[in-house]
Amino acid sequence: MSTQEKEKEKETTTTHTEAAQARLQDLRLLRELIPRFVIPTSPKETNRLSAAASVPPEFVELTAVATANEKALMRGDSPLPAETRDLMGYADAYSPVADELEALAHFVRHSVTAARNQAGSQALTTYSLAQRLAKRPEYAHLAPYVADMRRALGRVRKLSPEALARRAAKKAAQQADLVTPDVQ
Repeated sequence: MSTQEKEKEKETTTTHTEAAQARLQDLRLLRELIPRFVIPTSPKETNRLSAAASVPPEFVELTAVATANEKALMRGDSPLPAETRDLMGYADAYSPVADELEALAHFVRHSVTAARNQAGSQALTTYSLAQRLAKRPEYAHLAPYVADMRRALGRVRKLSPEALARRAAKKAAQQADLVTPDVQ
């Protein structure tokens, strides 16, 4: 690979990294634009909230009406019926935003997987070609590349001592057959 090609590759990687960082900053700025944005304090916090969050909207409205009409139901720390209705309005309005963000996350993950697939397929094709060519005498210089690729791919077979001994014996027998001609 020439110096110019290496520079271009480094520039492309840097450009992707910078663009991704800019998108991350944009997404973090969204947090400030969403009212009542709350970050969970534990992994199980959403589950803990789900029971009360899943009551039917009609139930919430009936309790708001009852609270507005019956002073005995009004607690000192409870929100006013209008505030309860506002919370439901917020939930209804921002639920599609959450759906769209989840879809976006799914699509970005798919895009990442597609890019890795394309790069991986290209690398596997190159590996396969290098393996085939390295077996030919005029391309024997490719063997170290193939060995490095095999190791990086994790496809190095670890043989037992017995298998190694059998392989060595077989190789020695083949060498002996090549050295000593058949006499009949």
